[in-house]
Amino acid sequence: MNQEQLEQYYRLQEAVCRRNDSIDPELYDLYSVNKGLRDKNGVGVVSGLTNISKVTSSEIIDGVKVPRDGELWYRGYRIEHLLGMLRTYQLGFERIAYLLLMGEMPTEEQEKTFASLVGEYRTLPSNFTRDVIMKAPSSDIMNSMTRSILTLASYDPTALDTSVGNSLRQCVRLISEFPLLAVYAYHAYNYSDNLDSMIIHRPDPSLSTAENLLMMLRPDKSFTPVEAKVLDTALILHMEHGGGNNSTFTTRVVTSSGSDTYSTIAAAMSSLKGPKHGGANIKVMEMMADIRAHVADYTDLDEVEDYLSKIIDKEAFDRTGLVYGMGHAVYSLSDPRERIFRGYVEDLVAEKGRQDDFALYRAVEDLAPKLIAAKRKIYKGVSPNVDFYSGFVYDMLGIPKELYTAMFATARIVGWSAHRIEELICMDKIIRPAYVSVMKEME
Repeated sequence: MNQEQLEQYYRLQEAVCRRNDSIDPELYDLYSVNKGLRDKNGVGVVSGLTNISKVTSSEIIDGVKVPRDGELWYRGYRIEHLLGMLRTYQLGFERIAYLLLMGEMPTEEQEKTFASLVGEYRTLPSNFTRDVIMKAPSSDIMNSMTRSILTLASYDPTALDTSVGNSLRQCVRLISEFPLLAVYAYHAYNYSDNLDSMIIHRPDPSLSTAENLLMMLRPDKSFTPVEAKVLDTALILHMEHGGGNNSTFTTRVVTSSGSDTYSTIAAAMSSLKGPKHGGANIKVMEMMADIRAHVADYTDLDEVEDYLSKIIDKEAFDRTGLVYGMGHAVYSLSDPRERIFRGYVEDLVAEKGRQDDFALYRAVEDLAPKLIAAKRKIYKGVSPNVDFYSGFVYDMLGIPKELYTAMFATARIVGWSAHRIEELICMDKIIRPAYVSVMKEME
């Protein structure tokens, strides 16, 4: 078949699939099936227990569920407390990574040893960058990283050893290697597709994860303390978010099958790259660019409100009716990560001179929840989430959009690792949910 014939064939086969795979929505109610493993109130179906983190957004008062400001806890500590323990320009990625992985706050000596180990591991096998990363460059950095993760298994003589100690070693190595896999994949793509210069800086074991990311990404290797602090904070806030998010649940499902660390983390990467999960900040950036193109005066709140109304009414931007960066599957009145992050954003805005852009973000942040509530029936409230500002921060840091989801992965690998270890220790059964068959039996 030629290309046109193939396209025609699959268009016809798509129609066949749609006819035979469609399920009457009423059957989900009939069989009490929760689509997306969420009940009608949007609450996730309980599928496990965890000691690693907690997300709360409501409380029961006189038997009634009442929304409240969101809370995020890592290993018994509120995220505000963990970040508050750090000094003005002190970086905390490695400390919080130790906390999530080991389940307890490190002593000064333990933190020093762990950070040293992460720095020591921050290297790739000989010629890996040339033979693997540069061989098939792609604008899809998540796919490039996933390929690299699976290939790294070939260099590990104990790749299939799923003991807790060995799995922990593999996870710590991957946490260390993720910045290299992300940044080098971008530079290979930038050189191949954008015809730009090839830049490969070796990591500095004395620098933190955030500092190495900025150093390796930039031609001149330079960065300021404010830039490093803001990126470090972003990584900590994205590090973990309970066992119920899609990629973390994927981690636990694949771990429960007895699969190895590399395959498990590759599966989590495939989940995170989906636009419904890890790509939200890119959509926020696209939406804000569209607003700038149609709003002449960012300080004119009436003009901003008018255009936001058009977006909500599906008359503008991508016509989905969504204001990206607003609302969350769990949080209702507020996302604690966004509230924390906003303060660090202000510091970076001042350093970069982006006050006008920040004014637009603040206008949308104030206006959108009120407009959405007025136009739609909202049960649990709507508020900006952490992704509302993260793309703006990455833009101010000069991080290209191709790396936005990869930055998320570079943080979330810590949470995935913690949940893999917990699953290995606590569970001895494969996760195997049931599906109700509604097929018509043929004689």
